Amino acid sequence: MFKFLKEFVKKPRLIGAIAPSSKYLTEKMIENIDFLKSECIIEYGAGTGVFTEKLLARMKDDTLLLVFENNRNFYQELVKHYGHKKNVKIINDSAENVVRYMNEYNLTKVDYIVSGIPFASLPFNIAENILKDTKKILAAEGKFITFQYSLIKLQTFKIYFREINYKKVILNIPPAYVLNCRVQEEI
Repeated sequence: MFKFLKEFVKKPRLIGAIAPSSKYLTEKMIENIDFLKSECIIEYGAGTGVFTEKLLARMKDDTLLLVFENNRNFYQELVKHYGHKKNVKIINDSAENVVRYMNEYNLTKVDYIVSGIPFASLPFNIAENILKDTKKILAAEGKFITFQYSLIKLQTFKIYFREINYKKVILNIPPAYVLNCRVQEEI
């Protein structure tokens, strides 16, 4: 937790939280993922790997996980813990460049995108670019799952996703909303 707080103090707009996500938030983030059908999952803003660990514990061995982390120190921790896994690609870059990496790994669509990015504190154009590309790369049945500490950006998410369901998780520092977003509405 100290490493996380230290990085937050350095760059609060990019880190977005003073502590890693709680186990309660983590469970809500991954509860709607169909791990048996997933071929590719992307994680934006992995931080210290709280979601990464749970995703890997439930994924099939042949599911590919692309992990984006912009912070160099967090990236190095992720490589140390997960870099040896064949189905994991850890990328020290912004989620803004997700399309480039999709092309690099010959991927056309992704089943799920799990995000720890603090959209409320990002510059508008960066948030817009990430959401635009997220919509572009999601499979028809895919989901974008993120958490936010407020619903201030809900209208922005609604520009890109036709269906958004959210739940509040009180047992987290601070409490957060988990948003499950789909490009197409479920029939």
